[in-house]
Amino acid sequence: MNQTISFITLGVSDLARSRAFYKALGWQESSTSQEAIAFYQAGSVAFALFQREALAEDAAVPSAGSGFHGFTLAHNVPSEAAVIATLEEAVAVGATLVRPADKVFWGGFRGYFADPDGFLWEVCFNPFVPLDAEGFGKLP
Repeated sequence: MNQTISFITLGVSDLARSRAFYKALGWQESSTSQEAIAFYQAGSVAFALFQREALAEDAAVPSAGSGFHGFTLAHNVPSEAAVIATLEEAVAVGATLVRPADKVFWGGFRGYFADPDGFLWEVCFNPFVPLDAEGFGKLP
């Protein structure tokens, strides 16, 4: 198996609400989106929003369950000030601040917000993974 991730798809409870939330954050939907699914280009990975029940059905698993989803999404930014600004931007358009920005023991600076379905986003400044001109980090 190649070491790649092609898509990240979130199963959301209200697709229209999630579309509006990500649009308010400045995300642009791809022209390949359809009524039942929203696609976004997120660097080299495609990001998608799909109704939770439909996604569970597609995977042949129950849709019931809540709480910690077992993963977080991360958005790295170029500075500590950008962490704070990004968290404020997300909260202004409907996110819930989960953890205010603060220093991390390993030398970074981060905070967390939850999108309307409770998916956790870490907003992080990592001085050890510089970002290129497009905002992409490259691991050594």
